[in-house]
Amino acid sequence: MNVRRCGPAALVAAALGGAVLSGCSGGSGNGTSGAGSGGPVTPTGAARLLTQATFGPTDADIAAVQSAGVDGWITEQMAAPQPSSQAFMTAQLVALKAANPNASVGPTQFYQSFWQQAATAPDQLRERVTLALSEQFVVSFQFSNVDAVGMGAYWDMLGANAFGNFRTLLENVTLNPQMGRYLTYLGNQKENPATGQHPDENYAREVMQLMTIGLWQLNQDGTQKLDGSGNPIATYTHDDIAGLAKVFTGLSFYSPAPTATTFYGGNKDPAAEVKPMSYYPAFHSVSEKDFLGVVIPASTAPDPAGDVKIALDTLFNHPNVGPFVARNLIQHLVTSNPSPAYVSRVAGVFNNNGKGVRGDMAAVVRAVLTDAEARDDTAAGSATFGKLREPVVRMANWMRAFGATSASGTWGLGDTSAATSLDQAVLNAPSVFNFWRPGYVPSNSKLGTAGLVGPEFQVVDEVSVAGYINTLSSAITSGVGSASGVTGPDIRTTYAREVSLAATPQSLVDRLNTLLFYGQMSSGLQQTLVNAINSVPIPGGSATAAQITAAQTQRVQLAVLMAMTSGEYLAQR
Repeated sequence: MNVRRCGPAALVAAALGGAVLSGCSGGSGNGTSGAGSGGPVTPTGAARLLTQATFGPTDADIAAVQSAGVDGWITEQMAAPQPSSQAFMTAQLVALKAANPNASVGPTQFYQSFWQQAATAPDQLRERVTLALSEQFVVSFQFSNVDAVGMGAYWDMLGANAFGNFRTLLENVTLNPQMGRYLTYLGNQKENPATGQHPDENYAREVMQLMTIGLWQLNQDGTQKLDGSGNPIATYTHDDIAGLAKVFTGLSFYSPAPTATTFYGGNKDPAAEVKPMSYYPAFHSVSEKDFLGVVIPASTAPDPAGDVKIALDTLFNHPNVGPFVARNLIQHLVTSNPSPAYVSRVAGVFNNNGKGVRGDMAAVVRAVLTDAEARDDTAAGSATFGKLREPVVRMANWMRAFGATSASGTWGLGDTSAATSLDQAVLNAPSVFNFWRPGYVPSNSKLGTAGLVGPEFQVVDEVSVAGYINTLSSAITSGVGSASGVTGPDIRTTYAREVSLAATPQSLVDRLNTLLFYGQMSSGLQQTLVNAINSVPIPGGSATAAQITAAQTQRVQLAVLMAMTSGEYLAQR
């Protein structure tokens, strides 16, 4: 996306009045080198990769990419140990119960775990891919019946499968009790003509529409297949949904010895909210199941495990899955409007990783990030390239770039889903359709006129823009979040490295240019920041060291706030 010096007012106009960020012009940058997947990597080239693949660059991570190269860094990241949200929440529960035996954990403790991982976890690539997967395989705290620790385990499960095989991921999602709760098929029962009971169709519908194959038949490059009249061809019908719904009957809470009692939630195993659901044959449909061209014949012996295997194999091998997954990951990590060729190349890797394996997510993620369209600086300057940064990614970027720490050690930043905050909180989407639709087009916008999409713009309006600016302003100047026993905000930074540069404005701007803009900050925005920094005088004469440091810190905070609320920052390129 071409960008100009778009301040907050321009961003509001962009979102609501039609002059979207891609209409901003004049971004000039100083040229970076992503170096493809094998050559030397510049600091700004490393920062650009890290912007796409992590929750934000740090000095240490930039050095790691330069040392290992793009491919080497990806390999190292895929081998990095994965932290556990479930373990974090369990430890928090123990601590809370020590003070109050009746205490429990909830979404707050999951959010703490998320921010700790986003800010400090060593497996940053896994964490960022997990976020993308969580917005494809949506479960949400908005549905009050989900279990908090179970949601932590769900996040862990997505992360554990981020570099595994998509078929395994699909099965783990299908059998997860929180997905079962959220899409109401936990305890789903076979049809009963006598009572008019029919299997719940929620999961059968959404696993096709939103998780695997989508609404329309696709070519490998993600474009829609058309019939002889030029119309898109539907991927499935309601009959397919009804047939598939019968497959997902007889699934309920985990039990080492499943019975009708445990099916209905009685004698509940302590691990029932975190372990895969059990099969209950007595509640599983034995009638014919016809979906997506596959027929499972009627039987007198219910076989829920066998039927689920056939259904998931059918979905996994559908030709839409490669381009569907490819486009989803590209949109989340790199650009909202990838070229058909880019989608096709990544989908081809999904179809065959080069060793005859389908669904190798490690190979797919690597293909997304090492593709020429992701690494080429010329492509980054294209008017159709880029994406709006997700609000939670922006906040995590601030934490990581400037070395924020948690005074309590619990990273006490709670629910940020209100429009007056970030208008986004992980695992808290307003519906199964995520925070935004992948095909969303802002109304009356240049994006729409150009035939482009801007998914994240669906949560942009006057309230959310002001909410982001106010939340970020407070975070930058005094910190953010709260925790028991901590006076003031829990998450803060001293900007030690930046304060040391504050006396030389251009040096400070150069640092922000690398960490936040991967070397692409326009000369105009650089000059605007230099002027703003210079507007804060550093006292001389008899000024104390504390007074000098205070002025230098004020310079840094002003520059960071102006940088992170600019259109050039918000439009990731």
